[in-house]
Amino acid sequence: MPRPREMRRIRFAPTAKYFKPQGIPMRNLKVIELTHEEMESLRLKNVERLNQVKCAKEMKTSQSTFQRILTSAEQKVSLALVEGCAIRIHDADCTCDQI
Repeated sequence: MPRPREMRRIRFAPTAKYFKPQGIPMRNLKVIELTHEEMESLRLKNVERLNQVKCAKEMKTSQSTFQRILTSAEQKVSLALVEGCAIRIHDADCTCDQI
């Protein structure tokens, strides 16, 4: 049985739930799922431009866990851009401390 997930601090609630290529109906697109914690990692690292140590502290996680979350998010966004997929932002089973 896996260890229970730690609470992550998420300070960003996106208003948009989907992003998709213009001019292509949703029914024709593959959808890539992005979690709120992946969105938060992208926001902290690329928008707020914090270093990895500060990002990990902000999310109340270890640096290695933050790096895994960020890498997953970057791979998903890159795949969506390269292959022309839609991106769905969701909370899944995330236990978040939204502030």
